[in-house]
Amino acid sequence: MMGVDPPTGGAMDARDALLSLDEAWQALLQAAHPGGDGAPVAGLRLAPSGWQAERPVSTEARELLECLTPLATRPGRLAIAQLGQSLDGRIATESGHSHYVNGPQSLVHLHRLRALMDAVVVGAGTVEADDPQLTVRHASGPQPVRVLLDPRGRVAPGRRVLRDPAAPTLHLHGEGARPAGAAGGHVTRLALPLVDGGFAPAALLEALATRGLRRVLIEGGGVTVSRFLEAGVLHRLHLLMAPLLIGSGRPGLAMTPIATLAEARRPACRSFRCGDDTLFDLDLEAPTA
Repeated sequence: MMGVDPPTGGAMDARDALLSLDEAWQALLQAAHPGGDGAPVAGLRLAPSGWQAERPVSTEARELLECLTPLATRPGRLAIAQLGQSLDGRIATESGHSHYVNGPQSLVHLHRLRALMDAVVVGAGTVEADDPQLTVRHASGPQPVRVLLDPRGRVAPGRRVLRDPAAPTLHLHGEGARPAGAAGGHVTRLALPLVDGGFAPAALLEALATRGLRRVLIEGGGVTVSRFLEAGVLHRLHLLMAPLLIGSGRPGLAMTPIATLAEARRPACRSFRCGDDTLFDLDLEAPTA
């Protein structure tokens, strides 16, 4: 994915103001949510083939466009997962402490991902351990539908996603495992069949798509992301690596063991700076060598 700068060689007109980070972000939001609020950004065009600017572009805006244009402009459905982890692949200590493995810029990146999506998905373990809000607060943009995967109906009704009406919430539970307690009026509860004790990732994404939720972020935790990755339903995976060695604790990805490295997946990869962290953008659809 390459961006195209305006031609050089002539003097820039005074009207050719530097394209800012905020303008780049607004263009990405409009591409991800066509028909939403906001006027087109002058001098900038985004498409699945890349972006093109008729104005000079700030360094921050260029980095943002390079990173997120493939997501914002992808036609049809999109399933992306995100994990923040240490250099040794841990997302939390053995006690479950994870605030915060990654730095503040990675948090901004996560909230931008949320804003570009229709839905953000988390497992029951993450909700019980972290009690997240799953809202867009560190970036501008719309709130995605929060999707809680709760096969056994074990999430306590006091968790914020079930009582805070900041965003609509879909509480998915297994058939015959209706959750205890009442939930807020922003919560819709839906029973789905279980496969091996959990929801089949492909069937889950299909169920979300039938409700108009076609752009989906699988946010966590590691077990949930691993399940979707192994099912082969993800289009992209964002791994945010912090310059941190935890040494023990909960792994980010835990999948079926392989015998040789010839069986390992080698997806196309791009990397970006994210404050002190490094973002690895893995394209799980691109052909590999």
